[in-house]
Amino acid sequence: MRDQQCDYVLKTATERGVRMVRLWFTDVLGNLKSFAISQNELENALSDGMTFDGSSIDGFSRVQESDVLAIPDPDTFQILPWGDKSSTEARVFCDIHHLDGSPFDGDPRQVLRRQVQSLRTDGLSFYIAPDIEFFYFAPPKPGERPEPLDFGGYFDLTTRDATGDLRKQTIRTLEQLGIPVEYSFHEDSPSQQEIDLRHDDALIMADAVMTFRLVVREVAAQHGVYATFMPKPLEGVQGSGMHTHMSLFRGDENAFHDPDDPYNLSPLAKSFMAGLLRHAAEITAITNPTVNSYKRLVPGFEAPVHVSWARNNRSGLIRVPIPKRGNPNATRLEYRSPDPSCNPYLTFAMILAAGMRGVREGYELPGEADANLFELDDRELNRLGIGQLPQSLSDSLRVMEESELAREALGEHIFEWFLRNKRREWREYKTHVSQFEIDRYLGSL
Repeated sequence: MRDQQCDYVLKTATERGVRMVRLWFTDVLGNLKSFAISQNELENALSDGMTFDGSSIDGFSRVQESDVLAIPDPDTFQILPWGDKSSTEARVFCDIHHLDGSPFDGDPRQVLRRQVQSLRTDGLSFYIAPDIEFFYFAPPKPGERPEPLDFGGYFDLTTRDATGDLRKQTIRTLEQLGIPVEYSFHEDSPSQQEIDLRHDDALIMADAVMTFRLVVREVAAQHGVYATFMPKPLEGVQGSGMHTHMSLFRGDENAFHDPDDPYNLSPLAKSFMAGLLRHAAEITAITNPTVNSYKRLVPGFEAPVHVSWARNNRSGLIRVPIPKRGNPNATRLEYRSPDPSCNPYLTFAMILAAGMRGVREGYELPGEADANLFELDDRELNRLGIGQLPQSLSDSLRVMEESELAREALGEHIFEWFLRNKRREWREYKTHVSQFEIDRYLGSL
């Protein structure tokens, strides 16, 4: 029997004159993929799914088992607010299944869905609110460095903030797609922006992040501007992160909040944080998945390097923001290492898996590291028991490969494929001779 949400989708598509529906899904690397169907095929897609060849999608099927099924999630149906006004288009996110109806192992959305469903057996819901940073540049020219559109700084509201109108239009477009925005502003680096999304269920938020990245690029392209989520596109300034705020709720109550604790953190919140800290290195290849990601994770540029936590110390990996006016629902953790190049489905799944491992096994939270860790030498850091995140993609992959947690959370299919793909990326990077090397060594050696 068709449910009410499917009926709503079909009615809306008819009333709004939708001519084309884009079925969206994501490959293992976090690239948005799509194919279109006519409005006449929508009812069949909602009831039976649509078959397509998965062998051409990174991390999906092998050639000999290529066909998979895209099953639309009717809760994600939205009219697209761009394109030809005479031919209205809509989009809907899909879960990917085998032809027998079983979940497909290579679908990142299914990885997060498994973690969220497992959490619900404990009566809990996982809420996420990402702060997403990115850059605007003039259209890139081959072989030339990125050209910023402005040289504004943090929170600037002057004529130097030439990208303010782009942010405004981006926010309007996001809200048309049902994605509420909490804050937006010019970030610290030239032409760098930040837009913070309002908290929502983890699976809904992962869909929102995928939509967000497309909207930012679409609006920029309409104005002849290039937008990028590359973690570190400019040397000598801070890169782009995706600081991820999170909380667990039991019904309408924030399970991270304890009014009697000095930090207002419940035992569950402390164990969750302990799990994140203990398994941080194992999940860093997922949260920071490119060679360029590790150009951001260096001291001195507000990105975390040390595996530690504190209330208001941005040099650590986890920050515990002080809730405004003591609002218990605002008690949360901020995980600061992810960058916006990551696959949000896999990132949120790994964060949840690491945190809940700490909860289920009763991990003890280490003490708060409230000093500026960038100012401490290695001897002092060792004395405090503070380790570091992996310093390269190669280091991250080496740790991930030995992680039982990562293998279990991702599933064998994605775990093995991700490692193979990223090792290839590292090999290609290792053999590349950069301009830095030419400038430094060619004339002196």
